Amino acid sequence: MSDGARIRVLVADDEAIAREGLCALLAADPEVEIVAQCSDGAQAVKALRETRPDVAFLDVQMPALDGFAVLRQIEDDHVPTVVFVTAYDRYALRAFDAHAVDYLLKPFENERFHVALARAKERARSSEQAEPNTPPASTPDLSTRLAAFLDAAERGEVSSAARYPTRLVVRATGSVKFVRTADLAWIEAADYYVKLHARGKVHMLRESMSSLEQRLDPALFFRVNRSAIVNLDHVRELQAYGKGEYVVILEDGAKLRLVSGRREELEAKLGERL
Repeated sequence: MSDGARIRVLVADDEAIAREGLCALLAADPEVEIVAQCSDGAQAVKALRETRPDVAFLDVQMPALDGFAVLRQIEDDHVPTVVFVTAYDRYALRAFDAHAVDYLLKPFENERFHVALARAKERARSSEQAEPNTPPASTPDLSTRLAAFLDAAERGEVSSAARYPTRLVVRATGSVKFVRTADLAWIEAADYYVKLHARGKVHMLRESMSSLEQRLDPALFFRVNRSAIVNLDHVRELQAYGKGEYVVILEDGAKLRLVSGRREELEAKLGERL
């Protein structure tokens, strides 16, 4: 990167709206040149090797190869300055914050983006000014350390906040909404969709109950029956209504049948939340 040369940037995010938003913000900076846009990890690996960008904005969660796996794939090649784009909670990100120049927690404000971009540009320029063939101080073992974090998460050695989303992306005509999982009172099955009941409003999310259940923190969410998942922090009481049958009553007044045989398990989970 010679003096006056523009910072060459790659963007990788599987969500088209998020990717286009990042590119729009980057395009407004006259010092930046977008050299590649990728919708999955495999494309990102190929583009990183071919374009050798100065900076990469990488989504943590992408199909096939996530942001960690992308870096593992290119660890023997040119590793750019990395900014992670993620829906993970900021406290979980402390585990690898030191190994990337910055991260953007979705949804982020434009001001926060500009802070991350400024840091990335500064790091990229300082790396270029280092002695030839000498890697910048921040990049040794970057992929290895991030891989170790990912492996620890898979073994359950990282807090649940590191593995489960704190926000759900809900798309509607002409808009994208972000629903905090902590605000969810309960989730209701609705054919090919689920209904997210949060703060007195209902949001439709195109995802199966089983798929969403696997993504949610089991320490916080409990499936009371085939058609409903409750947020344990929103449960007000259990009420008997027949021989061995119970109803779960939520703080918003919703009453949901508890499937037979799960009362003790639910009570134990609720006890853990105290």
